Amino acid sequence: MDFKINKKISALIITLNEEIHIKELLNSLTFVDEIVVVDSFSTDNTKFICESFINVKFYQNRFENFTSQRNFAIAQAKNDWILFLDADERLTPDLKNEIFNTLRTNDTYTAFLFHRTFMFKNKVLYYSGWQTDKIFRLFNKNFAKYTTERLVHEKLKVTGKIGILKNKLIHYSYSDYESYKAKMINYGKLKGQEKFIKKLKPIFFASIFHPTYNFLYNYFIRLGILDGRKGVVICYLNAYSVYIRYQELKKLWNTKCI
Repeated sequence: MDFKINKKISALIITLNEEIHIKELLNSLTFVDEIVVVDSFSTDNTKFICESFINVKFYQNRFENFTSQRNFAIAQAKNDWILFLDADERLTPDLKNEIFNTLRTNDTYTAFLFHRTFMFKNKVLYYSGWQTDKIFRLFNKNFAKYTTERLVHEKLKVTGKIGILKNKLIHYSYSDYESYKAKMINYGKLKGQEKFIKKLKPIFFASIFHPTYNFLYNYFIRLGILDGRKGVVICYLNAYSVYIRYQELKKLWNTKCI
C-alpha cells in the first residue's frame, strides 16, 4: 500500500454544546490542512466559536447516533488522512510532532491507535479501568470506516496494518458530576438501543449482576480504589451507565408490546 500520494490531514470533530472546550482544541490544530466540525445543533456558543475560525468548515447535521455522525463527518473531509478528535481531547506538543513525523514517513500503516490520559477535572485518573485506554484517532479513510453495528463506543473497521503512537492524548472527559452523569446516561440509552436492534431481550438477573460486576471489577480489579474518591465516582457512574442500558432495553420492549 502506498500512502505517499496524499498525506494531508483533515481534523474532524463532532460537537454538541462544546463551548467550554472547542476554542482551545481549534487553536491547537494549526498543523493540519483542514478542520471539519459537524455539530448536532448546539444551543450554546459552539457554532459562533467555530465560525470565528476562518480555517474551519462548520456543518450541522441531525444526530442519530455516534457512528452515523462520525461517518457523515468523514464524508465531508477532502483529505485521505483523518485525525478524529473529541472536543474534550487535547494534543500535547510531543504528540503533534509524533503525528506529523510518523505520517510523513509512513508507508506501512493504515491506522494508528492513541493511548489516552483520563483527566478527572484537572487531575489525572490513574486507574479505575482507564489505565489501558487506547482508541483510533488517526487513519486513512480509504482503509477504515465506523461500522454500523454500534451506536456508541464506535468500532472502526480497519483494513491493513495498525500502529500505536507513543505519546498520549489528554482526555478531559470529567468536568463535573452532573455533566458526566448525563453523558453516561446518554451512552447507556444508546447501548440499550443497540441491544434492542439486535432483538436481545432484557434479563432481570443480568440487569442486576452486570452493573454490580462492572463497579466491582473497575474498583477492585482495575484498581479504582487507588484513585480515592475520584475512583468511587467514576466506577459508580460507569456502572450506572450499564444499569441505564438495561432500563432502556426494558422500556423499548415494553413499548413494542403495547
